[in-house]
Amino acid sequence: MNPVSDTRDRITPRGSVARERPDGPAIAVTGLVKAYGRTRAVDDLSFTASYGRVVGFLGPNGAGKSTTLRMLLGLVTPTAGVATIDGRPYRELTDPARTVGALLGADAAHPGRSGRDHLRVLARGAGIHAQRVDELVDQVGLGPAARRRVAGYSLGMRQRLGLAAALLGDPRVLVLDEPANGLDPAGIHWLRDLLRSAAAEGRAVLISSHVLSEVSQAVDDVVIIRAGRLVRQAPVADLLIRGGRSLEEAYLDLTAGGSEGAAR
Repeated sequence: MNPVSDTRDRITPRGSVARERPDGPAIAVTGLVKAYGRTRAVDDLSFTASYGRVVGFLGPNGAGKSTTLRMLLGLVTPTAGVATIDGRPYRELTDPARTVGALLGADAAHPGRSGRDHLRVLARGAGIHAQRVDELVDQVGLGPAARRRVAGYSLGMRQRLGLAAALLGDPRVLVLDEPANGLDPAGIHWLRDLLRSAAAEGRAVLISSHVLSEVSQAVDDVVIIRAGRLVRQAPVADLLIRGGRSLEEAYLDLTAGGSEGAAR
């Protein structure tokens, strides 16, 4: 049975969308390997992300985070292992735009187009009504800037446009790589609320970030990797409770050379 078709949305009395969660994880990475010659960028990596949770995907520069996300989204072919979204590899999803939304960088839009036109092109290709574009322009705070060419956008505005593109299909799963880049304090606060709201509606959110102070306020669980391998998967509260550490302190302890923690 198709796990995508089993999911049903219901409208709450307040009008927001709450999602009945399918069985199984939203994201499952199992034995994932990506080798470039003798170098393994990702090395036998396994973890999961559940519906209704925000999962922080953390690791030092070069740890393999971006490569993992690109394999998850079907942009890079694994050397070994499998990564699934809603129970299927990305290439087998019957309606990918409505299953997973992704932000992997702020430079995906053509600089000569307006932000609104960029979103309309994406919506048309995914069979999404143009009205959804207008809703998202307001939701992400682009406002009148949506009618301007992307070439004149700041990094923060391009990030908001990328988030709008990720949300176009009203997906069950969000995969976001450094979405706070370029956002001012108000923008980071808005992003935090967006992530928490998405989880409250039953969506799964996987977010890669180096802004640990913000991650600690937004995520439910963390997946920490180093040198392409899992160091730890745990609820963020477990890391903070032990010894009264901050997430930054726990992260630095776990990613220091030779100090791998037990994965779980």
